[in-house]
Amino acid sequence: MVTYKLPSPVTKILESLKKAGFEAYAVGGSVRDMLMARSTKNWDFTTNATPNQILELFPDSFYDNVFGTVGLKQEDGQIFEITTFRTEWGYKDHRHPDKIVWGKTLEEDLSRRDFTVNAIALSLSKGKPSIIDPFDGQKDLKTKIVRAVGDPKKRFSEDALRLLRAVRIATELEFLIESATFAAIAENASLIKKISEERVRDELFKILTTAHPADGFMLLRNCGLLKEILPEVEKGFGVPQASPGRHHIYDVGTHLFLSLKHCPSTDSLVRFATLLHD
Repeated sequence: MVTYKLPSPVTKILESLKKAGFEAYAVGGSVRDMLMARSTKNWDFTTNATPNQILELFPDSFYDNVFGTVGLKQEDGQIFEITTFRTEWGYKDHRHPDKIVWGKTLEEDLSRRDFTVNAIALSLSKGKPSIIDPFDGQKDLKTKIVRAVGDPKKRFSEDALRLLRAVRIATELEFLIESATFAAIAENASLIKKISEERVRDELFKILTTAHPADGFMLLRNCGLLKEILPEVEKGFGVPQASPGRHHIYDVGTHLFLSLKHCPSTDSLVRFATLLHD
């Protein structure tokens, strides 16, 4: 049986909520990374405690949103987020829910999350970590698959940033995107235009910081996102550069991707400049 050692601040939050009579779970990417033995600093939690009850329990916390998320600043400056169980309705802007209602169960809360590998929860049972995994996220971790929770079309319609996050997570973890999830990305790729340029930029630069950024951008191209985000790069494919004694055998797009693949710098800005240099 595998045992996991939690950081003391994480244990303290879980124990404090449970001692006060509430359910408490660590969730999301932090649990995923722990299961993969990857380092993680950003921990997220979910609980049946309301925001006001969380604020009472953690006097140094703050709450300035409508999504049920309370922030708790750590000594190292990191912000841990504690969110009340919730269900959501309506996503007119394809990014934020129109209506939020506090949920009653963990399973209800996990069902609204993006991918199965991010829908795994961790609780403390007799002081030891215990895993709750209603959507078989651990199986997808083992087989290295990014799979949407439930109906992928619905997940991407709810939050179009998930289209790009699927590619980023697959690139970062060196996973494959499950076929139905990939098909839904391709079908809904145009929705990425609903997302702010700043959020798109952030995800692109996260791809650029991975070990294989060119693979990530090829994945963007294959699922139809590249032409929506960087149409100039997409148009480079098929544009020849062959000229005896002057250029090379590759078209512009292939040349840009190969340049990114072989870029010696790990700086994301340098890598981005490499991608756009022609």
